[in-house]
Amino acid sequence: MPHNSDSSDSSFSRSSPPGKQDSSDDVRKVQRREKNRIAAQKSRQRQTQKADTLHLESEDLEKQNAALRKEIKQLTEELKYFTSVLSSHEPLCSVLATSTPSPPEVVYSAHAFHQPHVGSPRFQP
Repeated sequence: MPHNSDSSDSSFSRSSPPGKQDSSDDVRKVQRREKNRIAAQKSRQRQTQKADTLHLESEDLEKQNAALRKEIKQLTEELKYFTSVLSSHEPLCSVLATSTPSPPEVVYSAHAFHQPHVGSPRFQP
């Protein structure tokens, strides 16, 4: 059934004349679209800012990761060096030769490498 524009529609039962109603609806529609356009633009700006922040954070973490990997490599090389020095020292060590035989885990326990407390001498004879 064709829709007649002259017929009265119960959903538009307003007191303003039909011509004024259309123009005020158009104004509200334009205002709503403008408001939505601004909100969408702000949302896109926030999204872009968040992506930029995440990118910078990612680059920073990559640099930290590379620095830590470099430090691990240096410490591993240092461990190899000190292990080698210790291995070459053990056969010649008079302290180990004169002491009673102890399991290596006791000789090289954490207590042997205990860090002194603040104010105490670093090396004690």
